[in-house]
Amino acid sequence: MATAEEYAKMSDSEKKKEDWMNNKWRPMMGWMYMVVCMADFVIFPILWSIVQVHGGGEVKMQWQPITLQGAGLFHIAMGAILGIAAYGRTQEKMAGANNGGLALPTAGPVGTTYVPPAPSAPAPSFSAPKPAAPSFGAAPSFGGAAPAPVGMSASGKPMPNLVDDREL
Repeated sequence: MATAEEYAKMSDSEKKKEDWMNNKWRPMMGWMYMVVCMADFVIFPILWSIVQVHGGGEVKMQWQPITLQGAGLFHIAMGAILGIAAYGRTQEKMAGANNGGLALPTAGPVGTTYVPPAPSAPAPSFSAPKPAAPSFGAAPSFGGAAPAPVGMSASGKPMPNLVDDREL
C-alpha cells in the first residue's frame, strides 16, 4: 500500500488502476463455471465409459455428475453468484463506473425507467354520452328518473324496499 506521499506522486492513470483480481473476478467465475460443467457433464462421462470398456469390456455403471450431488447446491450457488455479479456490474455501468470511471457520452437519460415523450398536441376531450330513448315501453335506465331509494341496515347492507300493501 502506498503512503500519502507516494500516492500524491502517482499519476492519475496509476491511481485508477485496480488489482487484476478486482477487475477480472467476474469473467474468471464464469469461465470456471463453464469448465466445471464441461468436465462434469461431457468429459468425465466419456472418460468413465472408456475406462469401464477397457477394464471389463462393457459399461456397467453410468457416470453420476459430481456437481449434482447435494441437490445441485453448486449450480444454485454459482447461479446466485454470477447473477448478482451481473446485476452489480449493470448497476456500475449505469452509474458510470465503466472504462476506469469515465462516463460514456449519451444523448439522453440512460436506464430502464420509462420517460414519456412531451405532448405535442392537446389530448382529445370526450363529453358524456347522451341518454338513449326508452324502447319497447321500458322505463329509462340511463338519464331517466332516479330509482327508489334503498334502505340500509345497521350493518351497512342494503335492505329491500318495503311497500305497505296492507289494507286498512
